Amino acid sequence: MLNDTTLSEQLAAQRDDRLRVLIVGAGIAGITLAQLLRTQGLHPVLIDRMPRMEHPGYMLALMPSVDQTFIDLGVRAQYRAAGTPLVRYSFRSHRGKTLRTDALGELLSIYGDYSGISRGELIDVLTHDGCRVTYGTTVSTVRAGSVTTARFVDRDDREVGTGEFDLVVAADGIRSRMRAVLGVGAPDVVDTGWSGWVAWADELGDSGLGEELWGDGFFLGAYPVKGRLGVFLGGPDAELASGPAAFAASVRRRLPRLNARLAASIDAVATDPDPYLWRLHDARVPRWVLPGGVLLGDAAAGFLPTAGIGAGMAMESAWMLGRMLAHADRTSLASVLAAWERVERPRVESAQSNSRMLAKLMFRRGRLIAWLREAVMRMLSVRAALGPIIKLVASRPDPDEVAREAIAARSHAVQTSAAQTLAPTPPVAAETPPYGRP
Repeated sequence: MLNDTTLSEQLAAQRDDRLRVLIVGAGIAGITLAQLLRTQGLHPVLIDRMPRMEHPGYMLALMPSVDQTFIDLGVRAQYRAAGTPLVRYSFRSHRGKTLRTDALGELLSIYGDYSGISRGELIDVLTHDGCRVTYGTTVSTVRAGSVTTARFVDRDDREVGTGEFDLVVAADGIRSRMRAVLGVGAPDVVDTGWSGWVAWADELGDSGLGEELWGDGFFLGAYPVKGRLGVFLGGPDAELASGPAAFAASVRRRLPRLNARLAASIDAVATDPDPYLWRLHDARVPRWVLPGGVLLGDAAAGFLPTAGIGAGMAMESAWMLGRMLAHADRTSLASVLAAWERVERPRVESAQSNSRMLAKLMFRRGRLIAWLREAVMRMLSVRAALGPIIKLVASRPDPDEVAREAIAARSHAVQTSAAQTLAPTPPVAAETPPYGRP
């Protein structure tokens, strides 16, 4: 449960913490980090610009790389109860015929759970024991020094206070305002020119089956979550201008033979009075750790949904950071943050590159393109398509080891520097006259 709390109460609670942390953005990454730090006895200040939790939610597929997060928070049982196991993935042709079905759940089960869950239910799991947040508040400026001073403003840019922190974390999403505040500059963006509507349908049939239909100028996905289907119906932005009902009808006309499950999915988009519109673009910044703070989650690397890994990587980055901060104090913080970026950013960017590659395959139109894509997918298994993602799941680093090594390296550097400073200067030998001369 997210508990609306005043800014002054949060600032007062963290006054004596060994690390004073500010988290800007109460999305998946921000909440995950805040909750992990609270298990360590810290009181991070969590704020969000929105006046309340207004995100309508969408479906997420979480790979086993996030399991340890739920274990550390003591909510593994709640996570399993709120989600549904994803067992198989089915790929359909642009006319609706099933081309292949893969046992994706079996492929990942050796590493842990692979589950479908809605964003709202995930937040409920992460905040099971309560989570303090101050709504309607953001940061307009930060001033870095021996401590970082943040100026808080409301949604109308009126100042509501200031605070001093050892670490400011920008976790305010793919359209992050904190990037500019921290001076990171404009991100590298891949814009597909497509968008899609998210709606919810009743589960019909196999609750462990995710289905995708890559059409000529449209994309339809049906993904199981607890007791229902999350539906995504997308296409080129220009064609979506007619609205969800009209676009859904045009897609339905192109699919004369469709099973009841996917037909109901299209109808869910057509009849939803206000489906959520998801713009299909991503973002990548060249640096995560900056003088005034760090970027986390979508603010650092926002994903296209094509590989189903974005939320999982945001949670992994937050978990890595939270576990590494457990070893840090104010003197070692900079070294720990540098090590976190060095280890985690390449992993996230590798997964993001995989999503970009799949987008090039998915978001192209034309009958010939559709036939060629289907020929490739007949031969290319999910194991091959998601090979880089599976490799990341299997090779997650140990954050405690990374943090200890960073702190040890810093300690060694400090001791070496001190020894060099304190070492006596060797005496300068007197000049000896040449042999045989007085």
